[in-house]
Amino acid sequence: MKCIIGLGNIGKEYEYTRHNMGFVMLDKLAEKNNIKIDKKMKKYIYGEGNINGEKVCLVKPTTYMNLSGEAIVELMNWYKIDKEDIVVIYDDIDIPFGDVRYRLNGSAGTHNGMRNIIAMIKTEDFARIRVGIENRNGVPIPLVDYVLQRMSKYEIRKIDDAIYNIVEENANKFLTK
Repeated sequence: MKCIIGLGNIGKEYEYTRHNMGFVMLDKLAEKNNIKIDKKMKKYIYGEGNINGEKVCLVKPTTYMNLSGEAIVELMNWYKIDKEDIVVIYDDIDIPFGDVRYRLNGSAGTHNGMRNIIAMIKTEDFARIRVGIENRNGVPIPLVDYVLQRMSKYEIRKIDDAIYNIVEENANKFLTK
């Protein structure tokens, strides 16, 4: 079974902020595949189902972003899964807005949630889907303010294209290696 983890922050105040791209993508993936993310554990909520014939668990950590690794350790222990069976979806400030990149391993870059995950599971060797949220409007703004801002209507439309790319065209890319 693959566990696909979307990173974000729990709460209405964080919905459709740039830092919640993992949650947004996971919700669309769940909707497309009729999977309800409604089961609760101590540090995450999840739902189980099938995507393209592969059994999956879709997961949202209920810790704040910077403590996402705690939820993933709990998940890996509960399901007795290895790092090869997890895929993490998250926002990346270093990628053009709306672009999607797939990697089988790598560093955390500037993402504190990924830093925590790597520290907690003690490896960089797990799959990830990075969704670009780069600030290209030229207005200098502190990073924390930028990632926690709600997206504009234009950005939401652009992200819809990225969602289509993941959900419709590339599900197999991250379910099989």
